[in-house]
Amino acid sequence: MAPEATRRAYTSRLRSEQAADTRRRVLDAAAHRFAADGYVATTLAGIAGRAGVSVETVKSCGAKRDLLLSSFEQTFAGEEGTTPLSSRPGLAELLTLERDADAIAASVAFVAEANARASTLWRTLTSAADTDPVIRASLTELLGRRRADITAATAVLQNRGLVPRGPDARARTADVLSFLSSPEGYEQLVLTAGWPHRDYVDWLTRTITAALLHG
Repeated sequence: MAPEATRRAYTSRLRSEQAADTRRRVLDAAAHRFAADGYVATTLAGIAGRAGVSVETVKSCGAKRDLLLSSFEQTFAGEEGTTPLSSRPGLAELLTLERDADAIAASVAFVAEANARASTLWRTLTSAADTDPVIRASLTELLGRRRADITAATAVLQNRGLVPRGPDARARTADVLSFLSSPEGYEQLVLTAGWPHRDYVDWLTRTITAALLHG
């Protein structure tokens, strides 16, 4: 590659990295403002001030309702987008740990940390969906992806012999795991009832283990 072409490629890559970093900062700021103030009270100016960018930069990252969904995805999963959790580094590897107890405990800890980051933002998202049909449609799609992630994890557990064979058993177990690991459960036990995070993790690990072994 000629020197000039190399320079242009480097400059283009640098700009792309800077744009991606700016978007991540905007989404982090949006998550903070939405969680603290709610959807209606959050303003683009407030997000811009938190992110240290202009309002125009915030607008370039999407409409307010789009920022809500994208900021939740980034807060919960570490990055925005529709890539299943089972296809991202992290949870998939944890489910393949050799000992069943280790796989369950590590997976529960992974989900608990995600709930700790995102449960308040989840409340904002579900509340906004009550009055905004576009957000409601996005939430429905997000819940479908969440269900697919849990079903995929349940299939892995089924292959390990922790779930009875057959689609009915897999679906019922996915129902139970979805209920137990929900952001609403974290909010109720930790944020409302005041449980320490560690107590929540221990309880969830014991409860899911019992459900798998005796369900």
